[in-house]
Amino acid sequence: MLDRSAAGPGALLVRAARRRSLKRSRVVTTVLAAVVVVLFAVSILLGTYTVTIPDFFRILGGEQIPGATFIVMESKLPRAVIGLLVGAAFGISGSIFQTMLRNPLASPDIIGISYGASASAVVAIVVFGAAGTTVSLAALCGALVVAMAIYLLSRRGGAAGYRLILVGVGFAAVMQALVTFLMTRADVRTASQVLVWLNGSLNSSNWDRAAVLALALLVLLPVTAVLARRLRGLELGEDTAAGLGLRVEASKLGLLVAGVALAAVATAAAGPVAFIAFLSGPIARRLLGGRHSLTVSALVGAVIVLAADFVGANLVPGVSLPVGVVTGALGAPFLLWLLVTSNRVGRGG
Repeated sequence: MLDRSAAGPGALLVRAARRRSLKRSRVVTTVLAAVVVVLFAVSILLGTYTVTIPDFFRILGGEQIPGATFIVMESKLPRAVIGLLVGAAFGISGSIFQTMLRNPLASPDIIGISYGASASAVVAIVVFGAAGTTVSLAALCGALVVAMAIYLLSRRGGAAGYRLILVGVGFAAVMQALVTFLMTRADVRTASQVLVWLNGSLNSSNWDRAAVLALALLVLLPVTAVLARRLRGLELGEDTAAGLGLRVEASKLGLLVAGVALAAVATAAAGPVAFIAFLSGPIARRLLGGRHSLTVSALVGAVIVLAADFVGANLVPGVSLPVGVVTGALGAPFLLWLLVTSNRVGRGG
């Protein structure tokens, strides 16, 4: 019988490192979940119209409080719910792409998927005069079509990460040019409507939109959880993953569809909120000491969206800034800080 005490020092060090990593993951997840709960409560209870905690629970219980009931149930609560779900969806989507393609630039923001959704939505608004749910459906279809086109054009000899990113950047440029052209052809009223949508906004949140987004995520998240088991192998590289018996192309296609669908439903609900998918994965990795976690990425995305939306809604009295304006203004310098600090420790992003 093998004596456990005979295990070498290397094995003991590995087990100790795994325990530390697991403990760190639990602590980070717990803290982020608590922050999400606090921000969710702050979004509902505070702001230009404050609601006390007892009144909030009375409203949830069905009691009608003049003014407060309508503001909470028809404005603040659906807005907070959509903000949480959108942040989580973007966070998971970005982390899937960045891990699968082993490149921090590989997020829906960069490789054209969000631009595909935006271009389709703008076409629907400017050319066909669409609004509401129709615009969301157009954005969803546009993201899926552009993603499939990127995959098919980049899969010669296998969809290598760098090739998919380059093709995606090309599609992003074309889609952005199309949006710019359509904006020049639109009247002032239509153009202002398009700009609000392009910036990413929770201002038009309602329960219908929240229900559609929640139902979509109820389907997508379990599928993503199953597919995510293959991310660890793909993170080692395609050759290594194939050597371990992983069906690389099938795995990448499944993860690509899941990541695109998550980004698409989030974009359809709130527009292309800038930098969420781009930043959630890298921030989660830094919090976990270099490991990826879709759960932590989802929590980071939810934290960013809820915090940015509260700031945007209350920064300027009487004005509710789109959440994308805040994330766009704060995201770029924070990304530069991440890159600089990563290079100091030799990670290079």
